[in-house]
Amino acid sequence: MNVLAIIPARMGSSRFPGKPLAKINGIPMIQHVFERVNKSKSLNKVVVATCDEEIFDFIHSIDGEAIMTSSSHERASDRCAEALALVEEKDNIRYDIIVMVQGDEPMTHPNMIEEALSPMLKDDSVLVVNLMSKIENNAEFQNPNCIKVVCDLEKNAIFFSRKPIPSNAFNTSPKNKQVCIIPFTRQFLLDYTKMSPTPLEVAESVDMMRVIENGFKVRMVKTNYNSHAVDSIEDIDIVEALMRSSDFE
Repeated sequence: MNVLAIIPARMGSSRFPGKPLAKINGIPMIQHVFERVNKSKSLNKVVVATCDEEIFDFIHSIDGEAIMTSSSHERASDRCAEALALVEEKDNIRYDIIVMVQGDEPMTHPNMIEEALSPMLKDDSVLVVNLMSKIENNAEFQNPNCIKVVCDLEKNAIFFSRKPIPSNAFNTSPKNKQVCIIPFTRQFLLDYTKMSPTPLEVAESVDMMRVIENGFKVRMVKTNYNSHAVDSIEDIDIVEALMRSSDFE
């Protein structure tokens, strides 16, 4: 299979403007993400999809590939769909699976790509997969920047929320958060962009709610790797400390 990784990134984050180029241990965050994803042996190609010249120019300065996309996208998945069409036209190739890796996941381990791809490679009925990991403490559980997820017995997502779910009491049941490494089949990514934004997607500001509200399943996989997304400037210190204690460079 031909597998393309797309890293959507933009400077205009409402919670942390300019965060793709914010430095973590002296290196811009988008470079951490790009270089780590690029180490995966399961990928044919890695590109950054952006609407900002600063990010476009920086990625090219580190010998990476960036694709300029529209500034009108509200959802990262829509940006990735536009980038897919541009890459396929440019390279005259058709990809089978597109792995969206959010540009604020600087602790991505290349093996996380394999974890996320596994269900899709084993079962061609799986259309989209998300990684998830354990929520470690009540502060993270209460944090609206941490996207919580609850699953059914088949490990398909039932609901994603920025609110504490499934219960406001941290110790009452296992709590998991979304890790934004998300493979789509090519066709399903294109189908996603044809669906109108849905009420719960808008309310929660979570792409995957559009999938669930339209009656499709999101398969969840628990990652074996520690991860912490950067949603605010305070997360930089947390990630720097976690990186220093990690054996992966």
